[in-house]
Amino acid sequence: MTAHLTRSHTLPNNLLVLTREVHSAPVVTCWIWYRVGSRNEISGRTGVSHWVEHMLFKGTPEMPAGMLDRLVARNGGIFNGFTSTDFTAYYETLPADRLDLALHIEADRMMNANFAPEEVERERTVILAELEEHANEPWTWLDDAVRAAAFTAHPYHHPVIGYEADLRAMTRDDLYAHYQTYYMPNNAVLVLVGDFQTGDLLRRIEHFFADLPAGPPVPRPHAAEPEPQGERRVTIRRPGPAAYLQMGFLVPDCRNPDFAAVAVLDAVLGGARSLTFGKEVQTNRSARLYQALVETELASSTGSYFHPSYDPSLFELYATVNVDHQADEVEAALLREVEKIQQDGVSDLELTRIIKQVRAQIAYGSERVTRQAMMIGMWEMLDHFGRTETLLEELMAVRKEDVQRVAQTYLTTRRSTIGHFIPTGNEE
Repeated sequence: MTAHLTRSHTLPNNLLVLTREVHSAPVVTCWIWYRVGSRNEISGRTGVSHWVEHMLFKGTPEMPAGMLDRLVARNGGIFNGFTSTDFTAYYETLPADRLDLALHIEADRMMNANFAPEEVERERTVILAELEEHANEPWTWLDDAVRAAAFTAHPYHHPVIGYEADLRAMTRDDLYAHYQTYYMPNNAVLVLVGDFQTGDLLRRIEHFFADLPAGPPVPRPHAAEPEPQGERRVTIRRPGPAAYLQMGFLVPDCRNPDFAAVAVLDAVLGGARSLTFGKEVQTNRSARLYQALVETELASSTGSYFHPSYDPSLFELYATVNVDHQADEVEAALLREVEKIQQDGVSDLELTRIIKQVRAQIAYGSERVTRQAMMIGMWEMLDHFGRTETLLEELMAVRKEDVQRVAQTYLTTRRSTIGHFIPTGNEE
């Protein structure tokens, strides 16, 4: 991305608008981001942000339930939404001459979303079923247990979907109060990328959004995770097809000067990624963990996971243990790879190769307008949209000494949480 192409505008109601013209195809993507996620939730209300996201697909008085799907499909578009720890986002990608539909939808449901009691109960059933489906996955049990042990004070402790007891107890008024608190122009960012003329687009945006009330000041969470004081361990014993291992190390947020070096360390261990949110599949067979664990048949799969976050979060290593081996063996092998970097660092040749791979992943991830808008919005939520323009420079400035230093600083026993999933009937 080029810096001058991403433009910033603020409406009188404090809605931030970010635009980027891309004329390669007659397509436009429209994203609305809200600064609210599971990070903003308190005990007893876990999962409320995700549930509110579901409710915004249930229509408004002007566009009743089911009408949104038909309108977008009829106009040749796609739309969706998601909730994360740090934000909630919705998007429509449409032919360029249908952009007004996306603006109309998002302006309408920012203020007028239906929270009909019968729809609330329907979604309670849907979300509880989703939770039950997740509970059938061994990785879900392990990941939830590791995060719960790693975070004792910060809301990153709890899963985005929430806890079953909270979901059963949540009321329609709880959901609506959350919506009214966080779904306001002063807590939102509108991102548009595609085939439009900026001046004309801004006039259309003002038509749909300028008269919406700004809303009161938004409460911000103040929780901070204390500095870890020693290793934490959890073991899950449940039915499952294999033993799994996950270890997390508390690392800084994405605004910390060490962020780029930790991202490169992630690529060294697990393979290159585009540094967006969500668990991307790392398929780089030249990565150290793959060679050390899969090539030697200790594990059937392995990798690392690190993503930008607003507050300090986890740098994770994971593996699926092969049937002829034990989780302790795989844990020792993972830690050996960490120790090699701590003691010996990485070579100039390896660092050059890794930076090239990360650069390719970021470039590939920015080819489509939908992905570009996602990156712009994500970085504005976590820091500033300008990071999309400087990220490659940050990564290319990382030296091999930086990679070794952050491995020594953050991937330590003191900062670790280690989890084992042991399938019942095949216990160690």
